[in-house]
Order: sequence, then structure tokens, then C-alpha cells
Amino acid sequence: MEFLNPDMISACNSYSNLDLKVAPTLFFEFIGSPSGVEEQAQLAEELCTYNEGDNFTWATAQEDRTRLWKARHNCWYAVKAGYPGLHAYSTDVVVPVSRLPEIVEYCHDLAGDMGVPAPIVGHVGDGNFHCFLLSDQNDAVEVDRIKDFSRRLAERAQDLGGSCTGEHGIGLGKQNLMERELGPHGINTMATIKRSLDPNLILNPGKVLNMRHLC
Repeated sequence: MEFLNPDMISACNSYSNLDLKVAPTLFFEFIGSPSGVEEQAQLAEELCTYNEGDNFTWATAQEDRTRLWKARHNCWYAVKAGYPGLHAYSTDVVVPVSRLPEIVEYCHDLAGDMGVPAPIVGHVGDGNFHCFLLSDQNDAVEVDRIKDFSRRLAERAQDLGGSCTGEHGIGLGKQNLMERELGPHGINTMATIKRSLDPNLILNPGKVLNMRHLC
């Protein structure tokens, strides 16, 4: 199950010559026997209608399925084309599915408050989503604003019982956020395992765990 917010739908319409309604949009993929897939699709349509959703469309033929999924598959390219000359940075947070509407709304409001374009795409079946932040990399103020946005969104995810990363990992940029999330005991446990498996600290030194935790 995938989610695209109105800003992302608009970008995809322009890039892929689509005519999707510019509104929060869910994409589903059902797997099973033909009758099982039909039953799942009908149930999904009933639930969408019950929750005031509209424009439910589904297909089984490969060509029609490809057409329906075209927007989702071209999200990154659509954003890049829609904001020429700007650098795109993808956030990556995850929350319990029950808290997803809350954090998506927070992300939208934060983008408005900070004046940041923020198309969203989410793998929302597991509570994970990405906000594509656009900035001029030659403008230090804009770059700092994007970093602040990303930090605040990650901290909000943590406060809602989620994580600062859903799939992209910690690397260098989220080490402080990981410390905030796991606390000293969690970090010390990870450092102990790291030193046991990599006593010479030659495997991606400095990544995920800051070297100060390992020396």
C-alpha cells in the first residue's frame, strides 16, 4: 500500500501526463487467486467509500495495472523535473500505522510553516514514508532549513513511538537521532557487538556508531 499526497500527485500528473485527481491518494496491490484478488479489491473499495474516499479504480490486466502505478513509480523523477535546478533530499521516518495520519499532517503543517516544498510518498502499509525536500545547495540558509525540517520530523516520529529511519539507515547524518532514540544503554550494547565483530574497526568506520562510542 502506497500513499501520495496532493503535491506529489500534481508533480506526477505533470511529469507522466496523467489526470489523477489532486488529492491524498492510496495505491493498493493485491496478490492471490483471481477470485481472491477481486474479493480484496471489493472490500478495499467498500472501506474507502465508507471513509469518504472516492475515484476508486482497479485493474487486473498488466497494461492497465502499469498505467495505474505509473505515478508511484515515477515519483522521484517527477519531483526532480518539477523543481529544476533544486537538490532533492528524501526524509525517511516510520511510525506505528495508527499514528500515520498524525505525522503526515504534522509534516504538511511543518512544510507550510517553513515555506518548504514537500511532496510525500509513503510505503504506508508499515508506517514508513518519505518527504522530498527541495533546496538550492548554494544557499546555506536553505540547506540549514532542510536539515532542521528533517531533524524535527524525525524527532516527531520518535515521540510518536516510531523511528528516525524506516529503511534508509543511520549512516552519518542520523547518529544523534539514533542516540536520542535508543539511549545510552542501547548504544553501548551496539558498540559492544560492533567491537566483537570488528575489533580493528575497519568495516565502515564512523558509520552508524560514532567513533567516540568505540574507542
